[in-house]
Amino acid sequence: MSEPVSEPVSGAGPALRTARLRMRRWAEADREPFAAMNADPRVMEHFPSTLSRAESDAFVDRVERGFEEHGFGLWALEASATGAFVGFTGLAVPRFHVAWMDQREQPVVEVGWRLVPQVWGLGLATEAARAAVRFGFEELGRREVVSFTVVGNRRSLAVMRRLGMRRLTTYDHPVEGGAPLPSVVHLLTEQDWRDGPRPGT
Repeated sequence: MSEPVSEPVSGAGPALRTARLRMRRWAEADREPFAAMNADPRVMEHFPSTLSRAESDAFVDRVERGFEEHGFGLWALEASATGAFVGFTGLAVPRFHVAWMDQREQPVVEVGWRLVPQVWGLGLATEAARAAVRFGFEELGRREVVSFTVVGNRRSLAVMRRLGMRRLTTYDHPVEGGAPLPSVVHLLTEQDWRDGPRPGT
């Protein structure tokens, strides 16, 4: 059984709990398993490449800066039963700009996730994403959140459908130093969320 992770790297910030997960700020102990996850071709199948340890650590640093700047971010996921790090899920402001964003609530906020293969198929991504969406609407006062992925990522598209999101449009996702990726963005409005099954229930 994995040892419980240490305390968050910096300020406490918001933390969430679901039936099976603790969603919290990142800890130094998360960096090693996160780097291993980002080096796994299965996890990074729909990304331009796997990540080096330095690239993975830089990702964590950006996430933590996002928490400080916005008051929300991509929470590290800790399995409540074991304390093991199992990935991330949360809210983020995209670092790129494409045309569909001009017609959306500003700043655009996405819900995203990435989990270790050992927990795929257990519904944890959906469980955590519902908690993140709830936080966005109830605590941040968002009117909408989006989620996007490449067109062939069936697992993530299935999570979006389970969240009650509707397809908004397709677009070419910019990739620094590479060819853009054909992608699709889904939308969940606060009204659709309130009219549908409540996140976290």
